Amino acid sequence: MNLNWEKLCAIATAEVEAMVSALPKPLRVRAGGLPVTFERRPNADLQADGIEPDTLGLFTGAEFVDEGNIPLPPQIILFLENLRDFAEGDEVIFREEVRTTFLHELGHYLGLDEGELTERGLE
Repeated sequence: MNLNWEKLCAIATAEVEAMVSALPKPLRVRAGGLPVTFERRPNADLQADGIEPDTLGLFTGAEFVDEGNIPLPPQIILFLENLRDFAEGDEVIFREEVRTTFLHELGHYLGLDEGELTERGLE
């Protein structure tokens, strides 16, 4: 898969939108209001904060139960070049990993920890 940045973003956007649309309505409403941004890879500031350079996705901000108590808005960041590298250039695997990573980070927003996400197959 030799895709330019715009194509990676278009594929990822379509996959995230499809995942949000497939969620049960109460969760779909909550997830639909959560910003999802795309970055190539974690920047130097994130890495200085302990985020590994090969991280696939990141949830930042308050979990939905704490949103009113923390000033930073919640968001999900997907690192598309890392996802592409993880997929070894295979577009089907890239699409699957975008969906899995989005659901993993959405799980953090909903308050799930790594163990609970692993139990759900979202490691």
